[in-house]
Amino acid sequence: MRNHEIDYKIYGDDMQFVEVELDPNETVVAEAGSLMMMDQQIEMETIFGDASGSGGGLVGKLFGAGKRLLTGESLFMTTFTNTGHDKKHVSFASPYPGKIIPMDLSENGGKIICQKDAFLAAAKGVSVGVEFQRKLGAGFFGGEGFIMQKLEGDGMAFVHAGGTIHKRELQPGEVIKVDTGCLVAMTSNVNYDIEMVKGIKTALFGGEGLFFATLRGPGTVWVQSLPFSRLASRVFAAAPQAGGQNKGEGSVLGGVFRMLDGE
Repeated sequence: MRNHEIDYKIYGDDMQFVEVELDPNETVVAEAGSLMMMDQQIEMETIFGDASGSGGGLVGKLFGAGKRLLTGESLFMTTFTNTGHDKKHVSFASPYPGKIIPMDLSENGGKIICQKDAFLAAAKGVSVGVEFQRKLGAGFFGGEGFIMQKLEGDGMAFVHAGGTIHKRELQPGEVIKVDTGCLVAMTSNVNYDIEMVKGIKTALFGGEGLFFATLRGPGTVWVQSLPFSRLASRVFAAAPQAGGQNKGEGSVLGGVFRMLDGE
């Protein structure tokens, strides 16, 4: 096994965090800003690139950092190493309401393809790279862009997504159609493409966008019920505009404020 073998426990329901247990000299790698808490004798270090340990030297590090930049992530990652003589714990929190999905890469063909902002943390040795969609249609209209993240290795990785997570095992030749924003991750053997919604009325007035993802098995797919983009758009639509009171409020005080505003 190339990657560090870490133990973990996930706490919470809708606002989860994952607690990783590290043996002496074990290391976990995480996105910058995801730390929640850690024990004493855990040493934190910022690393340039993806911290996978592959592609040594300056050129390899620059290449790894460039791949992360393409996915919209920071050029740097943070490692947390147990420098003590007994087990220590470090915890990482999810950035918005949803679920943390533990993925054992050794049980998923050594590679998972996920949306570009889904990665939270992983055992040291897991490579965080980019996955280019082979078809231009999937790239330009796929909702998550032409570039997705790929996690490679044989250790544990933790992915975060919004709302409730549904894991679907696709049989050979089985096809499902998913809203492009709801696709979280898939194994590398799943065939992924983009299909345009049929019918001009459905496309323009259906409220579901012009495209959806077509996923063909065999393989495993993870789908989220609440993409962050959908949550953000609903919050923005409900927020008071230009500093005024929200016109949708139904309370008595809301009516008073509207009368004072001259509505």
